[in-house]
Amino acid sequence: MPEGHTIHRVARDHSRDFCGRSLRVSSPQGRFVDGAKKLDGRTLEAVDAFGKHLLYRWSGGTLLHIHLGLYGKFHRHPSPPPEPRGQVRLRVIGDDHSFDLNGPNRCELLTKKAWAAVRERLGEDPLRKDSDPEKAWARIGKSRAAIGSLLLNQSVIAGVGNIYRSEVLFLLGIHPETPGRAISQGLFTQMWEKLEELLAIGVRYNRIIIADPDEVGKPRGRMRRDERLLVYKKSHCPKCDGPIGVWELASRTVYACDNCQKA
Repeated sequence: MPEGHTIHRVARDHSRDFCGRSLRVSSPQGRFVDGAKKLDGRTLEAVDAFGKHLLYRWSGGTLLHIHLGLYGKFHRHPSPPPEPRGQVRLRVIGDDHSFDLNGPNRCELLTKKAWAAVRERLGEDPLRKDSDPEKAWARIGKSRAAIGSLLLNQSVIAGVGNIYRSEVLFLLGIHPETPGRAISQGLFTQMWEKLEELLAIGVRYNRIIIADPDEVGKPRGRMRRDERLLVYKKSHCPKCDGPIGVWELASRTVYACDNCQKA
């Protein structure tokens, strides 16, 4: 499932390429025909990202909610776009750019009340300027749950996925099984600020990059895939060369150094 940096990057790119324009909207697959008809010819006014959710605001107050889930993917095209490939739920065509949406978990028109209910279920997003980390701390600082589970709970912190979870805990030397209430507020603040930093890097480069350019010896934009991460899907720790532990936590595989992240 795409992590928050991907969703914010999509919001940024779609805002640039489609906002302020009257767009042609269709559903080649046929599963969003009624919604597409309501959007066709309208002007897209804004695109916002909230964790792993996208909200498209159209003229007339119409709201389009998209959540990619495990299999959803956007495909960018110049206009006019090629023939649809695969099960295209949503096709949006502008004068210069177009995009297709395949396989989303959610692609739906929502009322303001229904969107407010979705938003209410989401935690604080480190990439949003209006987020309040104190709300996340209020949940984490009182919880008996493992911090590795809490980081994947989108009602606590929105946008963090499995890779960022493993990597930020490694950087701060926190064992994934550590209860939330065993983490000090100062350490939580460090974690929040590190997530802000790493997610922002992800938006800029459109990929997850954790490694320090000085340590790798090359700029982030030139790092190979195997150089960008520190512990995720790695066998040995880059700090101590000890083994990386691998186990299931919150139904996802977590990675941690047995030496640098003591339980």
